[in-house]
Amino acid sequence: MYAPYHNGDLKGNAPILGAFNEKSEGNRFEFTSRSEEEKNTFAPDYPHKVFVGLWGFEESRAARVLKTIAYVVVDEDAEGNPVVEKWSTKNWVEYSVVDKQ
Repeated sequence: MYAPYHNGDLKGNAPILGAFNEKSEGNRFEFTSRSEEEKNTFAPDYPHKVFVGLWGFEESRAARVLKTIAYVVVDEDAEGNPVVEKWSTKNWVEYSVVDKQ
């Protein structure tokens, strides 16, 4: 799924860092960095935000995105801990980001 903005018009958002395909279903996902506020609120060990909603809607999940694996927070357990899925990935790409702010 794609971010609800693009690097040419960030609108105060963090730059989109890259994208990958989840191997089993083939869906494409873009990702960015989480803000310090987001990390301090929940799941601080997951520095990325993976966009999972349709374009134009900011539905996202905390994650740790590596080149061949993404650890994606999909829920919260009764004690407030993150519930994580391990996604195998392919076609990982890092976007070239130019600071336009």
